[in-house]
Amino acid sequence: MHSVPQSYDAVEPLDLEEFLMSQLQSGDSALMQELGDFPDDDLEVELVEKECRTVRHSVPEEGVELDSHVRDCVQSYTQPWLMVSRRCQGDSWSAYSERASLHKTLQKQTFESDVQPEKLETPVKSPSLAVLSDDSSRTLTSSDFDLRSGLTPDPRVEGLLHFSNHDDLDRFNQEARQGNRHPELFALYPPADEDDAVEIRPIPDCPKEHMGDRIIIRCQAIKFEIDIEPLFATLALYDLREKKKISENFYCDLNSDQFKGFLKPHTPQTDHSTLSRAAIFSITYPSPDIYLVIKIEKVLQQGEISDCAEPYMVMKETDSAKNKEKLEKLRNQSEMFCQRLGRYRMPFAWATVNIMNVISTATLDRDTTDSDSLNGVSLEKRGQLPRRNSERFGTMEDQCNMSAFKPATITISTFCKQEGDRLSDEDLFKFLADIKKFSSLQRRIKTIPGTIRLDVTPVHDNPVACLSTELIPVKPLAEKNVRPVKEVLEFPSSEVYVPHSTYRNLLYIYPQRLNFVNRLTSGGRNITIKIQFMSGEDPSCVMPVIFGKSNGPEFVQEVYTPVTYHNKSPDFYEEVKMVLPARLTERHHLLFTFYHISCQQKQNQTGASETLIGYSWLPILSTDRLQTGQYCLPIALDRLPVNYSLHSPERITPQVPPVKWMESHKGVFNLEIQAVSSVHTQDNHLERFFTLCHALEGGVTFPLRVREEKIPENKLEHELKLSIISLSSSRLEPLVLYLHLVLDKLFTLIMQPMVIAGQTANLAQIAFESVVSIVNSLHNSQELARDQQGRNGLLATYLYWVFRLPDSNELLNTGPGGVVPSTEGRYSTMGRASATTVGTMLLQSRLRSSSNPDIPAPHSAEDTEVKNILSAKVLLHIQGSRMSTYVDVSSHPQSSTGGTRPSNRKQFHEELALQIVVSTGVCRENAYKYAWFFFELLVKSMAQHVSLEKQDVPRRSRFSDRFKDDVTTIVSVVTAEIGTILVKQQKELEQAEKVNISLAFFLYDLLSLMDRGFVFILVKNYCNQMSTKTVSMPTLISMRLEFLRILCSHEHYLNLSLYFSSPASAPVSPCPSISSQSSSSCSFQEQRILGLFELSQEFKQQHYLAGLLLTELSAALDMESEGGKVQKKAINATYSLLCAHDLDQRCTRPDVRAKVATLYLPLVGIIIDSINYLDFTVSEARGGKSKTGGSDEDPDNIPPINQSIAMAIAGNPFNTLARNALASMASVAVPLADCKESVVGGVLRVLLHCLTCNQSTTFLSHCFSTLRALVVKFGDLLFEEEAEQCADLCQKVLQHCSSPVDGNRSQACATLYLIMRYSFSSANNFSRVKMQVTMSLASLVGKSSDFHEEYLRRSLRTILAYAEEDTEMQNTPLPSQVDELLRNLNSILSDTVKMREFQEDPEMLMDLMYRIAKGYQTSPDLRLTWLQNMAEKHKNRKCFTESAMCLVHAAALVAEYLSMLEDHKYLPVGSVTFQNISPNVLEESAVSDDILSPDEDGVCSGQYFTTSGLVGLLKQAAELFSNGGLYETVNEVYKIIMPVLEAHRDFRELVSTHEKLQRAFDNIIQKGHKRMFGTYFRVGFYGAKFGDLDEQEFVYKEPGITHLPEISHRLENFYSQCFGDALEMIKDSKDIDRSKLDANKAYIQITYVEPFFDDYEMKDRLTNFEKNFNLRRFMYTTPFTKAGRPRGELNEQYKRKTILTTMHTFPYIKTRINVIQKEEFDLTPIEVAIEDMQKKTRELAVATHREQPDAKMLQMLLQGSVGATVNQGPLEVAQVFLNEIPADPKLFRHHNKLRLCFKEFIMRCGEAVEKNKHLITLDQKEYQQELKKNYNRLRENLRPMLERKIPELYKPIKPRLGNRDSVKRLSFRRALEENS
Repeated sequence: MHSVPQSYDAVEPLDLEEFLMSQLQSGDSALMQELGDFPDDDLEVELVEKECRTVRHSVPEEGVELDSHVRDCVQSYTQPWLMVSRRCQGDSWSAYSERASLHKTLQKQTFESDVQPEKLETPVKSPSLAVLSDDSSRTLTSSDFDLRSGLTPDPRVEGLLHFSNHDDLDRFNQEARQGNRHPELFALYPPADEDDAVEIRPIPDCPKEHMGDRIIIRCQAIKFEIDIEPLFATLALYDLREKKKISENFYCDLNSDQFKGFLKPHTPQTDHSTLSRAAIFSITYPSPDIYLVIKIEKVLQQGEISDCAEPYMVMKETDSAKNKEKLEKLRNQSEMFCQRLGRYRMPFAWATVNIMNVISTATLDRDTTDSDSLNGVSLEKRGQLPRRNSERFGTMEDQCNMSAFKPATITISTFCKQEGDRLSDEDLFKFLADIKKFSSLQRRIKTIPGTIRLDVTPVHDNPVACLSTELIPVKPLAEKNVRPVKEVLEFPSSEVYVPHSTYRNLLYIYPQRLNFVNRLTSGGRNITIKIQFMSGEDPSCVMPVIFGKSNGPEFVQEVYTPVTYHNKSPDFYEEVKMVLPARLTERHHLLFTFYHISCQQKQNQTGASETLIGYSWLPILSTDRLQTGQYCLPIALDRLPVNYSLHSPERITPQVPPVKWMESHKGVFNLEIQAVSSVHTQDNHLERFFTLCHALEGGVTFPLRVREEKIPENKLEHELKLSIISLSSSRLEPLVLYLHLVLDKLFTLIMQPMVIAGQTANLAQIAFESVVSIVNSLHNSQELARDQQGRNGLLATYLYWVFRLPDSNELLNTGPGGVVPSTEGRYSTMGRASATTVGTMLLQSRLRSSSNPDIPAPHSAEDTEVKNILSAKVLLHIQGSRMSTYVDVSSHPQSSTGGTRPSNRKQFHEELALQIVVSTGVCRENAYKYAWFFFELLVKSMAQHVSLEKQDVPRRSRFSDRFKDDVTTIVSVVTAEIGTILVKQQKELEQAEKVNISLAFFLYDLLSLMDRGFVFILVKNYCNQMSTKTVSMPTLISMRLEFLRILCSHEHYLNLSLYFSSPASAPVSPCPSISSQSSSSCSFQEQRILGLFELSQEFKQQHYLAGLLLTELSAALDMESEGGKVQKKAINATYSLLCAHDLDQRCTRPDVRAKVATLYLPLVGIIIDSINYLDFTVSEARGGKSKTGGSDEDPDNIPPINQSIAMAIAGNPFNTLARNALASMASVAVPLADCKESVVGGVLRVLLHCLTCNQSTTFLSHCFSTLRALVVKFGDLLFEEEAEQCADLCQKVLQHCSSPVDGNRSQACATLYLIMRYSFSSANNFSRVKMQVTMSLASLVGKSSDFHEEYLRRSLRTILAYAEEDTEMQNTPLPSQVDELLRNLNSILSDTVKMREFQEDPEMLMDLMYRIAKGYQTSPDLRLTWLQNMAEKHKNRKCFTESAMCLVHAAALVAEYLSMLEDHKYLPVGSVTFQNISPNVLEESAVSDDILSPDEDGVCSGQYFTTSGLVGLLKQAAELFSNGGLYETVNEVYKIIMPVLEAHRDFRELVSTHEKLQRAFDNIIQKGHKRMFGTYFRVGFYGAKFGDLDEQEFVYKEPGITHLPEISHRLENFYSQCFGDALEMIKDSKDIDRSKLDANKAYIQITYVEPFFDDYEMKDRLTNFEKNFNLRRFMYTTPFTKAGRPRGELNEQYKRKTILTTMHTFPYIKTRINVIQKEEFDLTPIEVAIEDMQKKTRELAVATHREQPDAKMLQMLLQGSVGATVNQGPLEVAQVFLNEIPADPKLFRHHNKLRLCFKEFIMRCGEAVEKNKHLITLDQKEYQQELKKNYNRLRENLRPMLERKIPELYKPIKPRLGNRDSVKRLSFRRALEENS
């Protein structure tokens, strides 16, 4: 499939431990002594006390002996976490990963692109000034703005000229660069892609008690209209959707002291905890249907609920006068009832509010949401881990954010009266459903007026004085006696998968209903139930475990349910909450006593108001299991049977005398019991497993009873195995709740061999398989979250915080200074028997290994020793004494022979590794699939092992060889698994990646624990094993890269790579070849240095991890085809490593950094080798380049470089080291160091590139200082050799001179001044620089739109200041020359300012640019620049022809100067040659005397003043002419180019030229008559407001088909901005009479004009093109009548023709040209008619004789000619002018001409009608006949007029004979007759 290159295989690593020992002993450098090995206290196993929310842990009551399961639970909830941490782990890596805020420490950089210059709002001024007079003479230096007077210079750069020698200058610059520099350069680079950052292993959340979103509800007021008796409120949350009560009850009352007094006799005491009026509710699954229900009860009194509620509904406290006595009476009455029946309650009213509506409304009101609440807007899956506060977000449909709403106040203003027969929860849910459906209360519900006011706020931190649900105070405590806030226990609406972490043991009893249907006696009507929790049958055994309600005792012994008046089978809604004793016996039971309460005292009755009805009870345990669920109990009348509590009432044994039952022993009392307990599992599988496990610990009697079955001792092993196997089939929720305990027990079973019935039972394998299946089912559950590495959150948490070596708690608790936590001490008071047995088991487990049967069983001597030890009374003692024996062993290192002493004790990590290795089948598959779990388990147990016993043992001896073999096997198998997935199951790629990552982390962890050389061998095996797989190279590299990336992120990576021993120091290595190699190469210094840059075998061996990573990088960079992704990955890996070193506190010292840098020298070689493959997309380029820099000793001052330059310079810094060698190595074109000049040029190119990019001010200031240093040191070279680059340089620097950022500007000024100064002093290159600066400014001004001239002015002033202050130069011409130059620049700027004003008026702008260009007639370079600027502007406006003309003029200018310089036949003879293109070009002829000679320095030095420049300009022009559709001109342009190409024998160019010409001619043929040329308008400006423009007339050239309204609109828009309402557009084309115009207005007159040619011209202008090119004369006509109206009847319609002549011919280099001459002549009405008829005739002829006639066009013309009803049509014209022969003989000729016109016209009409006949379609037949008819009629009508000739015109020439007169007369008469 693919062959892996030889160099890609991993080499044999050094034996690291050996090497370190020898090197550190020899200690050749202090650095190595200090930094060589890992620190001693690198690994820490620590106990961390659990953070407890409450003041103390919740634990069972004092003084009870607990059974072992409860004891384990409590211990698990209270013991400290055991964490393994590595001291340095934070140093390198996490510093890098947590550097999000690093950039905030940086200086804020300013970028020019972000700075908005302060816009000086200048209104568009009226275009006045002397801008527009075309011939205004101006000299270069005249300036509208004096630099010196108006401006103060910017602050100068200090010390610009102070440096006498270059070294000082360089040193100064370097110090400046180093100042304020961030030390961690790499770390500032944005972190690589998150997907790549595999080395970040998230720390799992600390296990804590689950809480949903918490809100606090405070009762502010509960008020009714009248206040006559005490009332009691109960609050709880209900989820309507799930039909479930989701919180326990919260009781509070707001009764006044007076009313509390009523109840005094019934309240023995009032505990502080019952005064609470605020409750914290928790909601795990927010849903829009959560309701807060408030139930109100009152003291029992006589009468139905309705009767008792009546006064509340009809009376008001405010009508006091009326009701005073009534109310008083009611109060007295209620006081009486309170005294008598104060302990009984009755239902009264209820109210509800949708709490989620309140919260979501409050959320919407928030102005800004807290940042923390929105951090994790991940909608978490149901049943997530305890969600961290910041990532709290419910899965609500309406997305209300539970932790980020504003505090809200709820006011409820109506209560619903309770209905005696509808009290149950089902009824309540019906009511709620109605409320939701109809959004109001139904009619049938009776309401009571009143208000409840509640405050709702989110809980962020615990409020002060808070009590947990067990009433333990929560931190923080209150200072003084504040009313407490109670936490209300949540009953989540669906499962919550969070393991228990606190001891909780609560029971809730819900009596539901009584069914006394058949009971006839009238006794049982007002029924109440007394509920008690008993520990025996004697009445004194009642336990005070029931939680009290408000304003009473905290715990009570009994509770009475509220009474429904006169209801024989009442419903109950009571909830009784009690705390369960930790130790339950079969005697514990619930006792229910039923009473009838007589509300009214009978006359003769003085005693109690209760009448007994009967009893019922419920044993709390049934076969040792807590009873929960629904029950229906029978009721015993009269008395309780003897020993009743041992049986449930349904199953009680028959007695004497027999028990009397109500309704013959039927179940009549329904109730439900729920437990919320973290000790009772309420799951059969778990319960069975725990019970059997505890049986192993002894202290039980056989046969053992589990539920209904009895298990004899010999069956125990079998049953235990079954229970272990069935563990994973228990329900997910209980399994998760008890996960920590289950795993602890299983690990103990793996570890401890069990002696059951005298036999050793080995449960290790089954226990291991069970662990695997639990791991599998947790990973597969949809409900549980995983992190990005695929680890199940619950398991990760268990491993990180909870897991400890089985039985290691004894070891740890009494370690040095380790005091046994007091809680554990309390539970250790076990009975002697069980303690002894446990002790035996533990000791034996130490002496016998189940998985190593060779070790013999303990023999007699040891047995006696065991017995001696066991005589101790207390387990604690045993722990202590046993402990001492251990300490003993590990503290005598001499007893460890080579570290692998046969240990009698089994080690957990060894057992676990063994189980992984020997596992088979599905178990094996899953063990490797979720290898991460077992890896982390191994690592944590190894860490504990090392810290307990092997802390001082050398690494080699810490672990047994057998264990090392197992680890090798495991790594190898996992690697194979990865390979298999990659080869066979492509879609499981993600799984392979995850296993790969977990394997890497395993080896990463082992590096801190085991022999590092051994781990390196594992790494080598992995790499080579992966390479043998037939996997595609990119996948392979990608896998190995992620693997290595994790290993390299090890906090001691540098030590592991032996960075402190460079290969140059020839290590004392176990591999002879290496040392011999290095010694032989030492003689060649060059060779040796070159070797540093190679990725040699020796390097790979010694710097093992670094070598592997660089090998991977090199392989990735060589991937040509699909390498992009892998390249990026490899670069990111290397890169992030460099960043990590950069941020590592341990690497701050320069000597350490130098060592680290040598570790990366081979990078240089790698990059040079692969420079051709590098995929230079932006990100890679950045990554790759920064490393080129970083690999040098000082990874700091490398400016960003563009790729091509990077490639050119790649070898440069190192060429000094080994130029020839590296040059031969690198495939880089030329070694640049050979010639200084090209290097200077190269450097200049780089700097120029930097100036072009968008850089920050700080960077630019350094860039400019470097530039200045370059100018100072190599000025001569630069100005002589790099002329073109200098021109670029001037332009870039000038650009920065106009920067709005002060810093940039002052740096640029200093640089520009230095350029002038040094160009002046070095070989007098100043004139050229002057030229370059002037041209740069010109092109900058012309092209750039965002150009700030006011800043540039300031810069010019600053440069002037430099010149004035430069003392050395005062006696030279420099200051005056600078002065002159700056004045020139200033005048250019002034023009620019004006250009600004006309930005919106293109013609004006072009005029101005034209004028500027004209001003430079004497300075060819500048004129050329401006012509190019104009060309650019035209091109942007799509005026291609004008743009081309500008370039033709530029070319003519160049030609003029070339012909002065060189006399070649093939060159154009100056501008004359260009006449054929346009006569205007003659302007460029350099004839005047003041023209500079081109030989003078600096003149005509631009790139265009060459033959190739000329050709280039002309080719551009041809391209533009072609775009503009003037193909004929293209030919003329090429006529000039061709001789040059022919002379140069440039046949390739000739080919393309001829192709272009062919294309041009093709275009002429195809588009000939379809081309649209320009449209022309005469525009006149009138009015003093126009300044110079007043009375000026122009011809404007607009694009083809421009309508008059368009140009009119455009000009009107622009000028109305200048003049506002003062502007007026003149709509006609009449002559303007100045006297009639308003002096305060501006007038514009626009007229359409057509090109005008004399007849003789028309002979030459045959084509459409010729009639539209080189135009100078234009004509427009103005109709008028003698009467003064423009239009009149035919016979009075005159016409005036106006012919305008322009200054230049169109097209020109601008689109408007001044009119210089105007001629006018008038046409008489008949002449007008003649012109019209000629035009019509012409049109008909053209339409008829076209090659492809256009029927529509023809019909349109015919319609206008022969149509019946044409107004002012031909017929009418004939009737007006031809009807009579004119009286005035002067008109004879016109008359005749018109007649002849008509003749031709009628003939053409005939032709057209005929032609039409052939064009029409069938359906136009009739139309054709109609046309024909009309034509015939017209002909007939015209005939008499056309045949009549004027005799005078046809007189024969007068003969000498007189008799001819008669003839004349005759003919004349005849003519007259004909006429009549």
